[in-house]
Amino acid sequence: MIPLFVDCAGKQIVIFGGGVVAARKAGHFANEAEVLMVSKSFIPEAKALPVQIQTLDTREAGDEELERIIEPAFLVIGALSDKEQNDRIGAICRGFGVLFNNANGESGDVIIPAISVGAHYEIAMSTLGKSPAISRFIREDIEKRYPGLDAMIALQHRLREELKTRDTTPAGRRRILWEVLHDKEVWSLLNKSPDQAWERVAKRYLA
Repeated sequence: MIPLFVDCAGKQIVIFGGGVVAARKAGHFANEAEVLMVSKSFIPEAKALPVQIQTLDTREAGDEELERIIEPAFLVIGALSDKEQNDRIGAICRGFGVLFNNANGESGDVIIPAISVGAHYEIAMSTLGKSPAISRFIREDIEKRYPGLDAMIALQHRLREELKTRDTTPAGRRRILWEVLHDKEVWSLLNKSPDQAWERVAKRYLA
């Protein structure tokens, strides 16, 4: 498995399932792709998402009907409670060369990681399906340890651009940026006021 960040804009994501797991997966993609949920029933949380919904019992559907749904897809997710049906969907995906994530059954060729998202960053964590709880634990730990991460990224960008205007070498710029990252007072100020954090950086590192 090789981790990648993929632009899903305009791509078709098909999710088989209408329960809690399917709704969570759909929510992951709902604002970034064209999502179609396929199931015989849907929980209210699934119906509330900005996705297309198709009512279908896969156990009664023939392979040709499933193929028509799967073939145009960029990614298919099997999130049915029936492992046998998820595996059947996965086999059809392999036949068409469509990426497949299986939430319940034989492993597919895509893993959807736990993610932490800010205005300026995305962090993805996966245990390759062995322990989703650990992925969630690490994601929550990062968010708890670095509540000012977004503000630090913005500050680092501002500092980097400022250093480029000065007579500093690349090595000198890297040193200053690294020192700021390890400045506990800057981190503390970022949680209170990004402007105060910048004032400290300007006085200590740019004066």
